[in-house]
Amino acid sequence: MSRTVIAGIDGSPASLAAAEWAAREARRRRVPLKLLHAMEEWIPSYGYASQTEATPSPQYWGERIPREVALQLTERHPGLEITTEQVDGRPLTVLVAAAQEAEVLVLGSRGLGAMTGFLVGSVSQAVLAQAKRPVVVVRPSAWLDADCLPASDGDAPRKDKDRPVVLGLDLSHPSTELLDHAFDAAAVRRAPLRVIHRWSMPPAFAFDPALLAPEVRDGMATSMATALADELRPWRDKYPEVRVEVDCSVGQPANQLVEASADTSLVVVGRRIRRSAIGAHLGPVVHAVLHHATAPVAVVPHA
Repeated sequence: MSRTVIAGIDGSPASLAAAEWAAREARRRRVPLKLLHAMEEWIPSYGYASQTEATPSPQYWGERIPREVALQLTERHPGLEITTEQVDGRPLTVLVAAAQEAEVLVLGSRGLGAMTGFLVGSVSQAVLAQAKRPVVVVRPSAWLDADCLPASDGDAPRKDKDRPVVLGLDLSHPSTELLDHAFDAAAVRRAPLRVIHRWSMPPAFAFDPALLAPEVRDGMATSMATALADELRPWRDKYPEVRVEVDCSVGQPANQLVEASADTSLVVVGRRIRRSAIGAHLGPVVHAVLHHATAPVAVVPHA
């Protein structure tokens, strides 16, 4: 795998936001950026052709879209190595294959506004369900507000770099890939990492009120907090520069992650790689966060 950030683009506002976010991520990580366009037999209607031009061919669009986006990004990010690639084929197939070669694949979503979150398009959602590498989904109107770029070489920060990276962690299925991605994302942003773990009381509590005694509940809370601390300890040692904030309590994880996304630079969630009778799919927490979070969302697949 090459150390490259790849942005899937099609000329839509969502994909242009994804390309800008990807350029910033590539700068942080000091790696090249590749703009990838998958071409099918269709002609986009995003305003690239003037009314005086003859109807362009799909090949024309396949070459022009990534070239023009690259020129725009080069102006805003001088010194960043940017390459373009146009591939014939279905976007889903092309993007899933590209994810295998990328440090992170960045896609756009269909925006709904800052208060209501975003809908994830069918292609992006299918890629998320099948990719074996991290994929970030960016909402068009959120990439600038939620993003933060550390100061470098005397430049002032673009945004408040103290906005944390938020990690949703399930202790029943911990993942080295997920933890490493979240800690690394916080490190390259020089931002804190807020780890959110929500747990549920055992079903027996609903049938035996005696089990609801405060000392029992407090004992379970202490046990969960200890388990979370033990899980995080190796990663704190590996990334000593990352300040970690722990949020461990009873509740629903999706709700808390969506709420936390209002003031964060990135939400990181995991997706278990598993197959069902209907094929690969996203879990309920990932699905809820993707459709309602207001910040970019990184989905990290793991066994």
